[in-house]
Amino acid sequence: GALAFRTAGRLVYGKGTTSQVGELLGGGSGAKHTVLVVTDAMMVQLGLVDKALDALTAAGHKVEVYDEIYPDPSEESIYAATAAGRKAGCDAVVGFGGGSPMDAAKLVAFLLKTERPAPALEGMWGVHAELPGGRTPLALVPTTAGTGSEVTPLSIITTTAGPKLGLSSPTLLPDVAILDSSLTMSVPPAVTAATGIDAMVHAIEAYTSRLQKNQISDALAKDALKLLAGSIHGAVENGAEDEESRSNMLLGSCMAGMAFAHAPVAAVHALAYPIGVDFGVPHGYSNALVLPHVLRFNSAAAAPLYAELAPICFPTMDASRDAAAVSAEFAERYADLSDELGLEMGLRAVGVTAEDVEKLANDAMLQQRLLPNNPREVTLDDARALYTAAL
Repeated sequence: GALAFRTAGRLVYGKGTTSQVGELLGGGSGAKHTVLVVTDAMMVQLGLVDKALDALTAAGHKVEVYDEIYPDPSEESIYAATAAGRKAGCDAVVGFGGGSPMDAAKLVAFLLKTERPAPALEGMWGVHAELPGGRTPLALVPTTAGTGSEVTPLSIITTTAGPKLGLSSPTLLPDVAILDSSLTMSVPPAVTAATGIDAMVHAIEAYTSRLQKNQISDALAKDALKLLAGSIHGAVENGAEDEESRSNMLLGSCMAGMAFAHAPVAAVHALAYPIGVDFGVPHGYSNALVLPHVLRFNSAAAAPLYAELAPICFPTMDASRDAAAVSAEFAERYADLSDELGLEMGLRAVGVTAEDVEKLANDAMLQQRLLPNNPREVTLDDARALYTAAL
């Protein structure tokens, strides 16, 4: 089929660019807004959000802050943020923080515009060409290098019913995405490692996505992996000083986001979601825990593709051997990488036991938006075996 490539209306990249959020919001039309800044309490506490608030105020906008978005944001928090925005008369939204505030901000921008009756998101999950009624002006400012949410048409929410579901539509792509490396300098090593692995997973899964893999997503995925692999050690080990590594991680994460926005992710994410929901494990860390096992499992179908990515991610690897051997080492190197970056591997480290495998496997099979993208079919038995291997 035809490929339509869509991303943020405008992408601004560079240290200190948060100072431009006020003039960029609304596409330089000069319109003044009452802006709802959707963020989390940590961003306020660290003083990071002040940079955005100052810039918005300086540009003549009024500002309201909603800072009660937690990791894996709940459907209820989306409604609460929307209600706060409506009460303050907000007609524009800035999502500021990691993937959770950005994902929340996208839906709040939609709900503020459409005033759907409660529960407003019911029956909306899935993929939409356009969302009825559009959205308010929206800017997204990532403070971690991980989800790439600033350039994806996707919002992942923990629903009232329990599972994590996605709503995807180009309507949710922001008017502007701001990549300001200075916001990521204070991210602690463990979070830097987990979000960095998450970004790498986006690129790897996009490159092997079964249905929509294409030349543009391939190019973005490969370049993203080059940036991420070359910088993750520096960002984790010396993150407060190493601005070049931080900057590369943020750009790599964004490019990986562009890649998987067009060639969707698959089994790593499908298996990671239930671990996040049931055990309160951060999304990137959940991905890291299952990644090597899914890479091994997928090798039967994706070895030639993994062999192409291996020397990009691990330049010391001998890529001249046959694809099966290179692909096998690729999986081992990813297990080692998480270990080297200080992430404790094994699902038991996060409280999962053999008794939990059945529920996790059943929950993973509900991710039918993701599983068809996997290069190898995943059955319920496969899911059980993968979780068991990951213990």
